[in-house]
Amino acid sequence: MDVNGLLCKASIVCAFGASHALADVTNLPLRETPIPRTTDGVPHVQIGVEPVPELSEALLGKVSELPGVEIRQTVVSLPGALGFWIAEDTKLARPEVIVGGREFAHIHPDGSLHASLSPALAKVAAEKGWAVSHPWADQRPGWGGFVMIFTPVNTDELEVVFDLVEASYEFVTGLGSSSN
Repeated sequence: MDVNGLLCKASIVCAFGASHALADVTNLPLRETPIPRTTDGVPHVQIGVEPVPELSEALLGKVSELPGVEIRQTVVSLPGALGFWIAEDTKLARPEVIVGGREFAHIHPDGSLHASLSPALAKVAAEKGWAVSHPWADQRPGWGGFVMIFTPVNTDELEVVFDLVEASYEFVTGLGSSSN
């Protein structure tokens, strides 16, 4: 069952077509490594987390393969962060959830990310230890699913983090990641 089908069956309003990222949000695994502490304000960063450069590079490689996505300098985050930009010719289903420009997510130098997820997926990701709401998530319309996704520390975590980024892409565009 896809995310939309699951959400529809859970009586949550369905707003877009089929998705295959995180095919069943109830199966999002529990994060087994410690949940990082984060700042309570902006800049919203993890505290005491060391990046794993190889995993960040692998994630950037996977993200760059999403249709119409370009990795470039962020316009909304800290120096050294890289934004995940959606091409101008790709229609946005939810432009209001994007923080700036067409940057739907960004990765920080420590390997953590900020991304816009559906509010339902953001809630599950937080409950399972993968993410925390951004301090401004409840201060702007459409930002209810804006989260920090924690730095992956191994390849299993990298797969889950990529699934969350893919779900963000699909939420923002309304497209499946295999769409052109």
